[in-house]
Amino acid sequence: MAVIIRTIHGFKSSERGNDKAGEVIRDALGKVLVHYYPLAGRLMISSEGKLVINCTGEGVVFVEAEADCEMKEIGDVTKKPNPDTLGKLVYDVPGTKNILEMPLLVAQVTKFKCGGFALGLCVNHCMVDGIAGLEFVNSWGETARGLPLTVPPFLDRTILKSRDPPRIEYLHGEFSEIKDISYTNRLYEEKVLYKSFCFYPDMLDKLKVKAKENGALEKCTTFEALSAFVWRARTKALSMLPEQETKLLFAVDGRPRFIPPLPKGYFGNGIVITNSICQAGELLEKPLSFAVRLVQDAIKLVNDSYMRSSIDYFEITRTRPSLACTLLITTWYSVAFRTTDFGWGKPVLSGPVALPQKEMILFLYDGEETKSVNVLLCLPAHAMKMFQELVHI
Repeated sequence: MAVIIRTIHGFKSSERGNDKAGEVIRDALGKVLVHYYPLAGRLMISSEGKLVINCTGEGVVFVEAEADCEMKEIGDVTKKPNPDTLGKLVYDVPGTKNILEMPLLVAQVTKFKCGGFALGLCVNHCMVDGIAGLEFVNSWGETARGLPLTVPPFLDRTILKSRDPPRIEYLHGEFSEIKDISYTNRLYEEKVLYKSFCFYPDMLDKLKVKAKENGALEKCTTFEALSAFVWRARTKALSMLPEQETKLLFAVDGRPRFIPPLPKGYFGNGIVITNSICQAGELLEKPLSFAVRLVQDAIKLVNDSYMRSSIDYFEITRTRPSLACTLLITTWYSVAFRTTDFGWGKPVLSGPVALPQKEMILFLYDGEETKSVNVLLCLPAHAMKMFQELVHI
């Protein structure tokens, strides 16, 4: 979780220019941080070796910038992402060498010639997951419009502390170290490409039909079918040996699965990483239904006892999930961020700047109208060429 998540949110109103955008958003940030005061602190390592928040009140970083172009020149951040271009819309604090030196939140407002502006955010993932991050940004917008917070933050993280004594009740393959006998890491020494592939509703329907065609499955969701499909395609594109173990990781929202469920407004990480491991040869030789079943079984794992066991596992081992020969899938629902409003209406664009890790694939759900999913990933050039051929369905 100790990675920096960079996102962009663009706003443009026909009724209101961008002259006061920086001032309004900065003033609202100062006010909303009263409620979300941990964001104004800094990370430190406790005597127990844990990352903890030291509520020093040092504040967050806020900068303003102007761009000599119109916002439309950014393009579609979900279909054709350009990390180099988007990277100019977020601010990296110079001189910071590690996450302990970085502010927990950095914001940049960039004004465009067309009257629109972009809000670029850098947030430490160990502070929030997607749900908590969205609730914070929405609260920030409500504050900018002079409204009370719809969802005040719940800041007590002790509700997710380890048990005493801690009990490891599951294998927790997400932490397993896999030996890279296929030397896939060497492939990334060549040029790495970022690309986004759009899976339209008819393509997604075909995948679900294919997953059920041999009668092995009664049903499967879009996420399950697409996760299984891209896991297989990426494994083949990276030319993994048949006997190579490969791991799939993805996050499941634990908020409603804990007993009792986490309180509304829980400000932190309420997700749990679940996993599936198999040999590359088995993954590719068996039908799609086999991989879908692995995804379904990984989801079924996630209940209260599994999540408590995962917390306890980390308490005892201090181990982070291993990413060797691993695919980490995360999701981004663009429609969710369209609820954010700082006084200029809903965002006209919203999306990530880049992938924080090369092992990650991002599912960007377009919205309620199209039902399509954009799959963003980075691969070595020759592997990307093969992946592109494999995803034509």
